Amino acid sequence: MARSPTSRAWQAADRLGAVASFLCAIHCAALPFVLAMLPLVGLQFLADHRFERAFVVFACALALLTLVNGYRRHHRPAPLMLAFPGLLLLLLGVTVAELYPIALHSVLVTCGGVLLASAHFVNLRLDRRQPHMHGPGCAH
Repeated sequence: MARSPTSRAWQAADRLGAVASFLCAIHCAALPFVLAMLPLVGLQFLADHRFERAFVVFACALALLTLVNGYRRHHRPAPLMLAFPGLLLLLLGVTVAELYPIALHSVLVTCGGVLLASAHFVNLRLDRRQPHMHGPGCAH
């Protein structure tokens, strides 16, 4: 079945969100191990808290946009049920946990990123199962 251009755009945004969240989780999990190596390869900005906060804000905004829109399309709460704890863990990790050892920060943001990526993947899967409905806004 053909998908509307709008649906394809939301799927692309979901894919971007899934990749960004997964990369965030990998970044946060690996950061304690590679922190000393980043300046040697010119990537010290990856350890900067401002970069991390900006990335988390981007991931949270993209997740809220795509997942709420996905819920409006398929009316299934599973992606949101994965996303909300993930968002909470990410936000706790880049705010409160920065005052504690880096291990706590890494665990919180890694788990949050994995939950957020999972929410995007579930949203994509539910969107593929949703049949295309012909209506007044249909492009074909």
